[in-house]
Amino acid sequence: MAKTTREETPVEIEDGALEVRVKEIGGDLSVGFFRFPEGADLTEALQGLEGDMCQCPHWGYLLKGRLRLRTADGDEEYVAGDAFYWGPGHVPVALADTEYVDFSPSGEFRRVIDHVKGLPG
Repeated sequence: MAKTTREETPVEIEDGALEVRVKEIGGDLSVGFFRFPEGADLTEALQGLEGDMCQCPHWGYLLKGRLRLRTADGDEEYVAGDAFYWGPGHVPVALADTEYVDFSPSGEFRRVIDHVKGLPG
């Protein structure tokens, strides 16, 4: 068994009010705690990945705010209280100050985080 809290989870990306914390919690599963300020758009950060989109699947819950998820099939909006599954091929855009927690395969998540941080991978 494993558990963690937001405070116990290391910060991977921080830029002003934008914060991404990630921790492997067992097997090939990582938890991510996200804070995106209104207007945060990951389009530029994800350029260079396949389709210029995040290709890692995520299962999670929106704690606060409103978020648009851009996909090849069109946009979808999520609001506080929504549980979600985001398949490969998406770009998040914060329409309000947004916080969510998600669970993702560790290896795929690590590749996306390292890409956004500009690390070779």
